[in-house]
Amino acid sequence: MGTGSVRVDGNALHLGEGVQIRFIRTLRLPESGTHALPPGLGEFPLRRVEDYPDTVPPEWLAKGGVMLPVYLREAMWLSFGRSGEPAALQVGVGKVCAVSGERWTGRLGRDPQNYVVLPRQPWLDGINSGDGTVRQFVAVPLGLGATVEGQVTGEETTGGVQLQAFPLGEQALAEWRRAQREARRPAPRPGGGPAAPGGFGGYGGPPAMPMAMAPAAMPAPGSAPARGAAPAAPAMGLGVGGSMRQEVYRDDRPLSAWAREPAARVFVHLVTPPAWRRITGEEAPPSPVDRAAYTQAGLPWYDYYDETGADLAPCEPLTGVKPVGEWLGDDHAPWAEPDPSQVKPLGNAPRPGKPVQDGNW
Repeated sequence: MGTGSVRVDGNALHLGEGVQIRFIRTLRLPESGTHALPPGLGEFPLRRVEDYPDTVPPEWLAKGGVMLPVYLREAMWLSFGRSGEPAALQVGVGKVCAVSGERWTGRLGRDPQNYVVLPRQPWLDGINSGDGTVRQFVAVPLGLGATVEGQVTGEETTGGVQLQAFPLGEQALAEWRRAQREARRPAPRPGGGPAAPGGFGGYGGPPAMPMAMAPAAMPAPGSAPARGAAPAAPAMGLGVGGSMRQEVYRDDRPLSAWAREPAARVFVHLVTPPAWRRITGEEAPPSPVDRAAYTQAGLPWYDYYDETGADLAPCEPLTGVKPVGEWLGDDHAPWAEPDPSQVKPLGNAPRPGKPVQDGNW
């Protein structure tokens, strides 16, 4: 990781000059069926590993990066802020590519595509399962075989999340900047089209949650526990949960358009709440919102569609990944299917109109 190439600004992770990533807490989906996009329920707090040299495990210091607290079986999604310039972002889960299912190589590949393109890809909620769907990221401990890493590679040695960003090459970037200058025109008048996704994590902002549901605010970083040998922390990785409607878009540029070397990369360690407390001296956020209560309160789910994008096909290594319930048992948390009126369209998703009744002519 190049010096100064990755930085933390609040809970936002910046890779290079144009890529901003936030890790968003969300509702865990049932492991059967295909569902609408779940809401954002607050950001995971991020802390730099290097700020806790006396309390993080030595192997974490060797890898560097950042860490965030996550509960067993908690779901998350990655929100990509508006990039000033295009970027190719690799997302690894235990050093298995979340897009192609292949082992992490640190190089961009097209057959199959092993990255997402920003800003075209506004978010990523899980591993690519093709046919306009992804399977939700869900946190599980290493050692059970439930992670994507364990199921694809047969071993669990890495865990966490790996991110690496590539800018456009010099010629492609110059052409893109020239096209941007030529395309500048007055902003569209209000009401001229759907707003671009943005706000809180890209789904247009989370709904206002009842106070009983809202996660408590994280305190500022507290003082670290007393000095001493750092004990081992439980290793966490990502498995998969339910399926949702979400495209992973095919890159429409040639692979040669991208720089050969990354602008930045970072390792994201996933920490259990007890380990987070011991390492940082802070309390982790409260456990996730009750998903049945959320839906029964009439709060929104989402549907995003971009008719100009082409979805990637499913990749063979990821098709056989089983949900975490195969290892952890049935998901007994209550589930309430949202009413169609609760599913809000984003992007240029078709908006259903009111039916018109025919009569006798």
